Amino acid sequence: MTLSKRVIPCLDVAGGRVVKGVNFQNLIDAGDPVELAKYYGEAGADELTFLDISASVEERSTTLEIVSRTAEQVFIPLTVGGGVRTAQDVDQLLRAGADKVGVNTAAINRPELINEIADRFGDQVLVLSVDARRGKTPSGFEVTTHGGRTGTGIDAFEWIINATSRGVGEILLNSMDADGTRNGYDLEMIAKVRGVTHVPLIASGGAGKLADFAPALAAGADALLAASVFHFQTFTISQVKAQLANQGYPVRR
Repeated sequence: MTLSKRVIPCLDVAGGRVVKGVNFQNLIDAGDPVELAKYYGEAGADELTFLDISASVEERSTTLEIVSRTAEQVFIPLTVGGGVRTAQDVDQLLRAGADKVGVNTAAINRPELINEIADRFGDQVLVLSVDARRGKTPSGFEVTTHGGRTGTGIDAFEWIINATSRGVGEILLNSMDADGTRNGYDLEMIAKVRGVTHVPLIASGGAGKLADFAPALAAGADALLAASVFHFQTFTISQVKAQLANQGYPVRR
């Protein structure tokens, strides 16, 4: 049985509002997360990703109250990330209504966190968020933190292999070079990451037109995440799925 390719809107939340910018800079308001979540649930989204993009920078945990209100509005899987530092944080988010939890900065600082979460809750709840950009590493791609603002010097491929071996269920691969540019997904990065990991791969960063989505699947992605093109109604999720179906990809209609 072939799994349907997933289309996932992303709510980047800062200060209780959905925001969008280019490379996480010059953020503009895109609406209320609870209202947008409800809208996407009704518009055919397969899942929803909620990223508290200021949590790590401000060194605080994700806003549980907004997560809880968002979860009440959607009946599709909800992934929440941003400021997750401990297995206890994961427990609180799952209780607040999240189905999956994303980790990034804290796992880079202390990789054992991945083992702790996977051992306690199972790898199916754990999404590794990788914000990668081109850099001087063996693979040519470097991991960044704090919304792409801070380089780590860590090779992205080595990190993905390490994290996957510890128990990550899924990888959210965000190209910091492409993020917010609307010039298309980073096909080179997707294809190369697909070559080093077997876990489901969510491509993020760069969607700008309907024709951008199918090539990312062809490059090796299992799911497609986008934000601004949906928030500002450049096109709808239904239009994306129609385009993918026309290209022969299985989608949930």
